[in-house]
Amino acid sequence: MKNLFDRNDSQEILNRIEKLTPETQRLWGKMDVAQMLAHCSKLLRIARGLEKPRRSVLGILLGWMVKETFFGAKPHPKNSPTDKTLIVADQKIFEEEKRILTEHIKAFSEGGPERCTTHPNPFFGKLAPEEWARGQYKHLDHHLQQFGV
Repeated sequence: MKNLFDRNDSQEILNRIEKLTPETQRLWGKMDVAQMLAHCSKLLRIARGLEKPRRSVLGILLGWMVKETFFGAKPHPKNSPTDKTLIVADQKIFEEEKRILTEHIKAFSEGGPERCTTHPNPFFGKLAPEEWARGQYKHLDHHLQQFGV
């Protein structure tokens, strides 16, 4: 399964991000392209240990039930609910958000398992580094498909 620790997989994601422009339109959902980039950066900040949010009550109760679905081979469904803390509703600057996300992807990928957070995921709880890497790839892939790249 693809993951951000694999150099080819992370480069594929970076190449797809390069195809985005400020005018790229979403195929579903509510975020514009700059907001999507900022949203993806938020999750990578958590995966890198730069932010350590508390576990949500909903995650504690249900996270274990949907963990396999989230990290499995099937793609994320369109219009999946988003944790309120990860929603980006304010206006963002496309080029700045693209640069920030690219930096996070490179740092996460190059850091490998030993630089991945050990802090529990706010929804799923404790994750192995490989689960973080698969989850980040799937999340980025989902949103890049949302914008047609």
